[in-house]
Amino acid sequence: MSLAIRAGEAFGIIGPNGAGKTTLLGCLLGFLRPDAGRIRIDGKPVDDPSIRAVTGFLPERLIFDRWMTGREFLSFHHALARLPAATRRADVDTALLRIGLADAGRKRVAKYSRGMLQRLGMAQALIGAPRLIYLDEPASGLDPEGVLLFRGLLLELKQRGATIVLNSHHLDEVERVCDRVAFVRVGKVEAIETPSAGASLARVLRVRVAAGWAWDAGGRDRLSARATAAGARLLDAAPPDARFEVPDDAGAARLLAELVRAEVPVIEASPDGSRLERLFAGAKPGAPQ
Repeated sequence: MSLAIRAGEAFGIIGPNGAGKTTLLGCLLGFLRPDAGRIRIDGKPVDDPSIRAVTGFLPERLIFDRWMTGREFLSFHHALARLPAATRRADVDTALLRIGLADAGRKRVAKYSRGMLQRLGMAQALIGAPRLIYLDEPASGLDPEGVLLFRGLLLELKQRGATIVLNSHHLDEVERVCDRVAFVRVGKVEAIETPSAGASLARVLRVRVAAGWAWDAGGRDRLSARATAAGARLLDAAPPDARFEVPDDAGAARLLAELVRAEVPVIEASPDGSRLERLFAGAKPGAPQ
């Protein structure tokens, strides 16, 4: 592997199971030593105390002291981070509120659900406002509310200039947050792309048509003709949806404009799969940059 992560960017790592993504994070954190080569952060070894002091980490496998309460757990890590004791109580209150556990702070960790543990792990990772944050499958076990909460936290971290390294199988979340994404397979970085690169790839667009529109043979022929005129292709049509293959994002826009001109009552249009899914599922990305 050879890659450089820029200060202040959100960098995603995606790939199949067993590709080496978590192993890479272990090396970046100094938990594992690479067989060859070296890793530097700000020109320093990864286990340099000054680097550890500004690092936050949410692991994939959460192992906590289950006899503690959530408040005690965060207070303990607040002290480990050598943060001021005078602000500890207020800082922990803020952290619990921030990750939606304000009412569970006095509950023992042993009684936390999987999603609650994930939230607690994120709070611990963000204690002390680290400027370098490693997240290994952060949305694992979260309910929809938790996913939205974590997405907001990641965007907030980006806005304050933190560097985020995110390993996740949730490609839509990676696409929403990350500036660049590394495709890892069999321990190698195959390519590094921006999520916007998927805009130039073929895609399937699902179009929903208002109830009452004529879905007889003539209607399907009309859809097919409009698609051809826009440089697209009708794949299938069954009320209330039609699916079209379009060459890229611009092609999707042309198709929708053509359908509207033909007075097809389009009420909704959405892609089948995200841009990253298109890249990951069969595109041939360029060389790492």
